[in-house]
Amino acid sequence: MTPATLRGTFKHAFILLVTLFAFIALSPQPAKAQTADTVSTNDVEFTDIQTPADSIAAAKKNLVKADTTKKTATITATTPAAGKADSNESLWQLFIIGFVGGFAAFLLPCVYPMLPLTVSFFTKRGGSRASAIWQSCLYGLSIIFIYVVFGLLITIIFGPAALNGLATNGVFNFFFFLMLIVFGASFLGAFEITLPSSLANKMDANSDKGGLAGIFFMAATLVVVSFSCTGPAIGGVLSSAFTKGDRLGPAVVMFGFSLAIALPFTIFAMFPSALKSLPKSGGWLNSVKVILGFIEIAFALKFLSNVDLAYHWNLIDREVVLSLWIAIGILMSLYLIGKIKFSHDSDVTHLTVPRTFIAMGMFAFTVYMIPGLWGAPLKAISALLPPLSTQDFDISGGGSAAPATALLSTETKKYEELFKRLPKVKGLDDWYDYDQAIEVAKKVHKPILIDFTGWNCVNCREMEQNVMPNPEVLKLLQNEFVMLQLVIDDKTELPAAEQYKSTATGKNITTIGGKWLDFEISKYQTNAQPYYVIINEKGETLVQPPQGASDIKTFKAYLESGIAAYKK
Repeated sequence: MTPATLRGTFKHAFILLVTLFAFIALSPQPAKAQTADTVSTNDVEFTDIQTPADSIAAAKKNLVKADTTKKTATITATTPAAGKADSNESLWQLFIIGFVGGFAAFLLPCVYPMLPLTVSFFTKRGGSRASAIWQSCLYGLSIIFIYVVFGLLITIIFGPAALNGLATNGVFNFFFFLMLIVFGASFLGAFEITLPSSLANKMDANSDKGGLAGIFFMAATLVVVSFSCTGPAIGGVLSSAFTKGDRLGPAVVMFGFSLAIALPFTIFAMFPSALKSLPKSGGWLNSVKVILGFIEIAFALKFLSNVDLAYHWNLIDREVVLSLWIAIGILMSLYLIGKIKFSHDSDVTHLTVPRTFIAMGMFAFTVYMIPGLWGAPLKAISALLPPLSTQDFDISGGGSAAPATALLSTETKKYEELFKRLPKVKGLDDWYDYDQAIEVAKKVHKPILIDFTGWNCVNCREMEQNVMPNPEVLKLLQNEFVMLQLVIDDKTELPAAEQYKSTATGKNITTIGGKWLDFEISKYQTNAQPYYVIINEKGETLVQPPQGASDIKTFKAYLESGIAAYKK
């Protein structure tokens, strides 16, 4: 096959990949409809509405209006940038997760030993160094192409909109829990997960063909043969893509994964002499496999906790997960220093420097988690743990209730018993029903901050840990707002009389979470969490919601603009 033919074939493959990306990126996503309240300076027109009793002097009105307009415009101007930044940040996080997972998969016994064999093949087959480099680049691109197409097919099969729902779906979370447990057991040596040998033989036979087709099937053979090692790693990184709910998430995480695997084959084919500096295959590859097995089992508990919270099983509390993670951390630490081993492991005669540093880090992380059993916040991993409200013993104690609704303490909060385990910010007094919050706001004459949240919302936990507890923000929330938390992924069934068919999505609404999600979609044309809206007693939106307001400065400015709009 001539170089011109190779380039032509690669061009067609590239066009196919770009087409798949475009199809998914541009396809409609009903669950995230376009926001009706577009961002513009017109959003501040609500400040011109006056009550009949308003007799403020014209000069003072203009001054207040200008000040309010300035504050609101500041928030709305940052909204699109913040939302776009969050989306980009999410995809970059997925790429990094995929790349790290791919690098870990490269160090597994099914992949790493193939590096010198593959490099030697291209060096001998290519004849000249330039030809060997060209063919190795095609080999690496073929690996990337196979994995990325796999990621795109996942999005096409499930549908772009469905990826968001899967993140909070109980069946999905329980499936991933079981899958990661099985994959973790496989890495620990209980059994091997392999694709049918006939498929591997067929790919290997096609790899004997010349030209680009032969190189592509060589890459496909690597993917198939190494599946017993890479399959569990792929499951781990894909689970992160699903929890993010981004339509391009599976493709991006697979791109990072495949890039980490493909790069070494390409680079060492360019510089084959560098192979001499690499450590030889040996027992340490099994150690990498075992460590990844422990990590996957620990990560599986996150998905089981999601199901437990959404369905109110009340079994997987925070201290349960922490206890299991600490036990896993101790086992990993002992394994790293050679005190325990599995049947397929070789003896650890001495500790290498890298192994020593990794063992130190694992010991330190395990010690870090121990205070969490008595209520320490553990901010570094708080988003991955069940909420602190699920813990039976909290030595840090509770916080003071917000004075804004303290006068109404005699009222019974609707759904209060149901959401006792819901993550809370200490010092805030939350309500959980929209109509009840409206009545409270009428009595205390304060605006309502709606917090669309979820049991399994990782970004919600970050806001509750890092932004809302800030003294300045907390003071505003306590004194100036009626706090309303609407949980969109709760699976508690509504009474038969309250069930209905959504006019926005056409679905039957049968659960509390479904009710609030439908309210968010129909009223605000979004299904994002966390999502914050400031309204008055009539349910009217006062200022444009600050999508992506994940920093203290932006969120505080949004609250202040809402207060100014309400007083106006």
